[in-house]
Amino acid sequence: MFGKMKLESLRALYLDELKDAYDFEHQILDALPKMEKAATAQELKTAFAEHRRQTEQHVARLEQVFESLGIDADRKTCKGMKGLLAEGEEYLKARGDKDTIDASLISAAQRVEHYEIAVYGTLREYARVLGVADQGRLLQQTLDEEKTADQKLTKLAEQGINIAAA
Repeated sequence: MFGKMKLESLRALYLDELKDAYDFEHQILDALPKMEKAATAQELKTAFAEHRRQTEQHVARLEQVFESLGIDADRKTCKGMKGLLAEGEEYLKARGDKDTIDASLISAAQRVEHYEIAVYGTLREYARVLGVADQGRLLQQTLDEEKTADQKLTKLAEQGINIAAA
């Protein structure tokens, strides 16, 4: 059913995880315009649009990491993100109270952010251990942006959208 992955070094794991991240960032780029369109609160639409521009930078940073490793950027299907986005797709198709739908979009987006935070934290640590500080700095920059995006979504939820949905 599943092929056996061969991981004989931290570097091999690092490369595998980078390919996974490169794929999930592309999946997110495809999903964000749909989320922006589905959102009704202007500040949520704006947050999704801003995060799309930021995600383009995340892709570019990963390409820099691949380049500094001397390899072409490559994608490995990220099944975890595929699942998170599939769940979020249900909210995109939902009908009902607009504030509740916006709250559901925040919920779905925060699941994605938390996944990304976990992956980028791990990648940054692998880069540190592997002695590639330049790559670690790029990964840390993305990690910081993912944390900020999560905090922005929390603020939107707490300061209005969840209250309006209630």
